[in-house]
Amino acid sequence: MFQYLIRRLIAVVPVLLGISLIVFLLVHLVPGDVVSILLGPSTTPQARDALRKLFGLDEPLHIQYVNWLWGVVHGDLGTSLRTGQPVLASILDRFSVTLELTALAMMVALLVGIPAGVIGAVRQYSRLDYVVTVFALAGLSIPNFLLATLLILGFSLTVRVLPPSGFVPLAQDPIQNLRLMILPATALGLGAASYITRMTRSSVLETLGQDYVRTAYAKGLPPPDVIVGHALKSALIPIVTVVGIQLGYLLGGAVIVEAIFAVPGVGRLALDSINWRDYPVVQGTVLFITAVFVFINLAVDILYAYLDPRIRYS
Repeated sequence: MFQYLIRRLIAVVPVLLGISLIVFLLVHLVPGDVVSILLGPSTTPQARDALRKLFGLDEPLHIQYVNWLWGVVHGDLGTSLRTGQPVLASILDRFSVTLELTALAMMVALLVGIPAGVIGAVRQYSRLDYVVTVFALAGLSIPNFLLATLLILGFSLTVRVLPPSGFVPLAQDPIQNLRLMILPATALGLGAASYITRMTRSSVLETLGQDYVRTAYAKGLPPPDVIVGHALKSALIPIVTVVGIQLGYLLGGAVIVEAIFAVPGVGRLALDSINWRDYPVVQGTVLFITAVFVFINLAVDILYAYLDPRIRYS
């Protein structure tokens, strides 16, 4: 296991390096720069040149990339060109908000996706199964921003039971925090619930046809015990795979949802930084989210060995 972890950690390095290079080039291809936005159109060329030199933007792109990468290697993601704050500190300050939103969204996805998938598998070709299939297809087809808009229209503007946007820290007011986070978590989590539903249904269907499940029924075990204790437990590995992937997607997909619901998380930070052409913040947030995504996948692989003792890493 230790050798496997070492190999996986070494493999992370070229992935993060490639992502950092791609993001660096893409953000510099966006028209305009932070100097033009900060100073406006009426400033003098001398002032522009002075500010570009102050920010280090007068250097060639490859020199800028090497300087930034050297700082990343030493744990420094750079300094925001707009606020002057360290990028890593800004990300960590907002990451707790994104982490809470992601955790709530994953809770919604699991509470909806796994029971729906099990019901669809146990009641195959029934009306309930067709309802589950339609739900899964609808969840895959409706984008997050449209679902978020519909939720605001239905629960905030029509029924008026939940606030449409805003954020209150959990430690300050837990009740208001949850009221504000329900809609964004639902908008973010229902898409993931569709993937989990489809995988749970197909995986449980496969295990229900196994001999040991039929033997459990023949012994007279109650159906809930057979489904949960035998079929679902054996079907967990592909489900865990989808959950791990969706968890990473939720972290990245929070950008649009946080913008719609005015949630001050890492996604909102990245979007605001793109609008301001704040290159270090954009590069730092993308690299940070990518690293979290990679380590989530590593944790899922390690979890396989716990769920299935037959799996051994060497």
